[in-house]
Amino acid sequence: MKDGVGRRVGVLLAIDQGTTNTKALLVDPETGDLLAAASRPVGIAFPAPGWVEQDAEQLWSATLEAVDECLGRRPDAWLLGVTVSNQRESVVCWSRRTGRPLGPVLGWQDARTADRCAALAEARPGAGELVRNRTGLSLDPMFSAPKMRAALETATSGGANPSDVALGTVDAWLVRRLTGEHLTEVGNASRTLLLDLATLRWDPELLDLFGVPAATLPQVRASAAGFGTTLGEGALPPGVPVLAVLADSHAALYRHGCTEPGTGKATYGTGSSVMTPTATLGAPDGIATTVAWQTDAVTYAREGNIVASGSALDWMAATLGAPAGVSGGAYLTALAEKVDDAGGVSFVPAFSGLGAPYWDRSASGVLTGVTGGTRREHLARAALDAVAHQVADVVEAIEADGSARIDVLRADGGATASTLLMQRQADLLARPVRVADSPEASALGAALLGARSIGAGAWAEDPGHLVEPSGTDARPARQAWAAAVARSRGQALRAEELGPQEA
Repeated sequence: MKDGVGRRVGVLLAIDQGTTNTKALLVDPETGDLLAAASRPVGIAFPAPGWVEQDAEQLWSATLEAVDECLGRRPDAWLLGVTVSNQRESVVCWSRRTGRPLGPVLGWQDARTADRCAALAEARPGAGELVRNRTGLSLDPMFSAPKMRAALETATSGGANPSDVALGTVDAWLVRRLTGEHLTEVGNASRTLLLDLATLRWDPELLDLFGVPAATLPQVRASAAGFGTTLGEGALPPGVPVLAVLADSHAALYRHGCTEPGTGKATYGTGSSVMTPTATLGAPDGIATTVAWQTDAVTYAREGNIVASGSALDWMAATLGAPAGVSGGAYLTALAEKVDDAGGVSFVPAFSGLGAPYWDRSASGVLTGVTGGTRREHLARAALDAVAHQVADVVEAIEADGSARIDVLRADGGATASTLLMQRQADLLARPVRVADSPEASALGAALLGARSIGAGAWAEDPGHLVEPSGTDARPARQAWAAAVARSRGQALRAEELGPQEA
């Protein structure tokens, strides 16, 4: 890019590596304007029930391809720095010597270690309490530590030298390929079950509990502390500093300007994350405490993670015959707008159990209330409702102890394009939802942090658009949803008597 007299103007390269695609953006550090963008899809495999895998080399090659195309659109751009936002909890295992993967990426949705977690809780009384007290998280296979142990066992049984094995989450993998450094960002590290929230260090007792050697793990760094300089590959030149790294949900919270208690957001991706800053450690049952980011000080957050939201929409859309290449959310919205409600149908997409606030990996996916009069349109509406109900469950759980409140829910992610879903969300929560205008909240959040680290970043806030609740009484719908969740969890006999937090 050139200014009015032909001089080159510095830009930031923002890399956003997500579950289903990798994006690269060129961003003006002074204004936040998006100057160029490119993306590449990444594959995802389900080799066995509950298993979710990706190819680490494909994640990297997709990143390079997106970066090359993005830079090609602005050949006169001068890179001031790189920022990274990334999918969380997924685990990569690679060779320190060669930098090559030693097995598949074990995705954040992967539940193969559910039995391992259950056995650990049984064999070590108090293990779940220890994990929650130190890390703020539940002893659940979504988080990284049990997957790290499984990946380590796979690598060494395949002949890898234990001293050559490196483990990390996706941020660490990208930093390794970008700069050659073995580093991880503190917010990502806080999602592993291995980081002590108070000290922000790997905890020896937790490392021993999960059988993860400290020597395999990256050094933990603050979110904008610098992550080395690029080695240079493809169109990406050498010597460019990697300024900042944020996990995708944390980056979206940062871009929304949610830096104080009372604010919060929901990201509607493959899964969903509902997050609000908190002034204290600790949270109600079913809700995590996590590091949002660390700059001069540490910002903590309460969070609830939903395992299947966008993936639930895609599944239902494919089941109902959506053509290839059509967004699941868009296809379902077009169908659902033809009916006034779901016709009594509830859909609980517990494909690998339920996440927050239930954390029940034994739950099964269910459709309830189906009758001879149920049509495709009702199923479509039930799928959209399922996303909104799950977010409402998490918001209620976050606020359950009375010490947190999200007055206006900020919303970002692909599914926010559905006006029907956003209206349903406002109605179920009985509070406004402010939908981001930009779909790139995660990438822009990391870029904003990177810009501020070099003295820029005085960006205007994304105003979004406000969706007000319609005043519809949501209680019958919430009760029907609670009954469906109870049935999913094998508790159907009392489901009609229970609310969402008790089911």
